[in-house]
Amino acid sequence: MSRRIALVVNPSSGRGRGARIAPSVRERLAGAGLTVDVHTTTCSDDVGRIAAEVVESGADAVALIGGDGTIHLGAQVLANSGMPFGVIPAGTGNDFARGIGVPLGDPAAAADLVIGGRTRTIDLAAAKDVFITTVVAGGFDSLVNKRANAMSWPKGSSRYTLATFAELRTFTPLEYVVTVDGESIETAAMLVAVGTGPTYGGGLQICAGAEIDDGLLDVTIIKPVSRLTLLQLFPKLSKGTHVGHPAVHALRGRSVRIESPGITAYADGEPLGPLPVEIGIAPGALTVFH
Repeated sequence: MSRRIALVVNPSSGRGRGARIAPSVRERLAGAGLTVDVHTTTCSDDVGRIAAEVVESGADAVALIGGDGTIHLGAQVLANSGMPFGVIPAGTGNDFARGIGVPLGDPAAAADLVIGGRTRTIDLAAAKDVFITTVVAGGFDSLVNKRANAMSWPKGSSRYTLATFAELRTFTPLEYVVTVDGESIETAAMLVAVGTGPTYGGGLQICAGAEIDDGLLDVTIIKPVSRLTLLQLFPKLSKGTHVGHPAVHALRGRSVRIESPGITAYADGEPLGPLPVEIGIAPGALTVFH
């Protein structure tokens, strides 16, 4: 009996990449004998609605063509549903796909994971009644995210580079209370990031070494450094070589509370809400093809 796959397409993801790769992905899935129902989103609200309809429809699985923002919306419905979830990366960051080992820049290879049918369960973070698929940012990085989201030019990762330089001119260390599994740390810091997986911002390994199925949250605190040192640290994040720097402090736990006055937390690149925020772990909440 043929498996029935709901293919959810965000056509605007990756500056139109979602729309461009959708036909070939559908052909690949159908060519392997899967029954494919295509659903195209027209706005962000569509993602959750379509995902809910797919869960109710009796489909065997869902495959989503889009970026981290689209995946974030889909995960709100698919979490704890048991519905197998395939990702065809089509965004600019694709950190969730990177974290679960989906090939980037190769839609056919990503579709083959759905065809293969092998699944695993992974953890999600949870805060403010929202499931989080990658990282919660609170500090310099969240201010950069806010600035970048407000910029209409340039597109892609260059926008975050410009936002980083702009924010760096006026940024000063923040005062935090970070509580991990009931143990509190009061410290000044440049940023505090909490993730189930290692990367955000298109591959920056802010939580290097994080495993997405270990039932733990990884916490990275970057203590106060000069503007020049912070600027030097950011390229190291791409390789995870910031680990071991005296200003970088890493922790793990099942619950994390971040407090810092006047800072808005960002999750999966979108505003989560003002600090303080309580972050928990939802072990095995999402079933993914791999």
